[in-house]
Amino acid sequence: MTIATFSTSEGLTFALLRPVQMPPWEFSMSSEDTLTGINIHGRGWKSAICSPDPLAFLGCAPSTYPSSLTQQKRWAIGLLEILFSDKNPILLTIKGNLWFRQALAYLWLCLWGVRSIPEICYASLPACCIITGSHFLPKVNEQAFTIPVGIFAIYNVYSLWECKHLGVSLRMWWNIQRMGRVTTITAWSFGFLSTMLNLTGLSKTIFEVTQKEHKSNDDDCVSDNNDKNVCRFTYDKSPVIIPGVVILFINMITLLNGVLKLLKVADNDIWMELLGLGLGEMFCSIWLILCFWDFLKGLFGKDKYGIPSSTILKSVVLALFFVRLCRISSQL
Repeated sequence: MTIATFSTSEGLTFALLRPVQMPPWEFSMSSEDTLTGINIHGRGWKSAICSPDPLAFLGCAPSTYPSSLTQQKRWAIGLLEILFSDKNPILLTIKGNLWFRQALAYLWLCLWGVRSIPEICYASLPACCIITGSHFLPKVNEQAFTIPVGIFAIYNVYSLWECKHLGVSLRMWWNIQRMGRVTTITAWSFGFLSTMLNLTGLSKTIFEVTQKEHKSNDDDCVSDNNDKNVCRFTYDKSPVIIPGVVILFINMITLLNGVLKLLKVADNDIWMELLGLGLGEMFCSIWLILCFWDFLKGLFGKDKYGIPSSTILKSVVLALFFVRLCRISSQL
């Protein structure tokens, strides 16, 4: 449980109790939590967070992966709608009640849905470059190649060190990294689309209830030891996962196309062909496939652990359409 105390200029103190199920480094605020916080800070009150150990109460979490995506989409919609209300962090900062640093933090939360647009573009960019023979990264034989490599290495080493400092395992760190890509491209993109349709009057936002379950710590330990499928993704026919499956297929098709090109080249010219394809772009495609590895396993899964055939068919069509567009653009 997280307890936040709020003090007013009159000396009155208020307390806000928020049950949480995750440790502090996994803390994620929902839209109603953000709206409550921005209301409190917008009035000029100060807050202090206290996380007792052991936790006093445990909250409820979605019981399935589709339910989790639905919850993330709902959060993205609610957070983005705050920007179009009188609780906009920029407006509250102009009024002088919200600190600039607080406004930046709230903007980072409220822009979850908008982040999906550049995320999808960057996830498609490596494949597009490989197909068209262009580059958005320097070549390996250029000195400038050390810049993106250094940024990538420093970011991941620092984030890993930070997680280890907080007691997070290597596996948990990798889960945080990959789910950051998966959630942004799938749930947050649909949250952004739903918000834009709602603001333009083309549709109305519908509150979707997520299925949740609560287990005690002892029950969790028993279930984790007995259920071998406890960490596997489950899927349904929801269109939310389609963007992720499309990104997976695009990068798989691109890498397969690159390998076929290398097989047709003589041994003496393989290095030159690799430089032409772009090792940096190929690494990015491999990295994305690793991030969506559970989606790859879902292509061959059965029952609820397998991606429905209708979703796979739609994703293949969209992926081939993207590849075709890239080839047409390279010929122009």
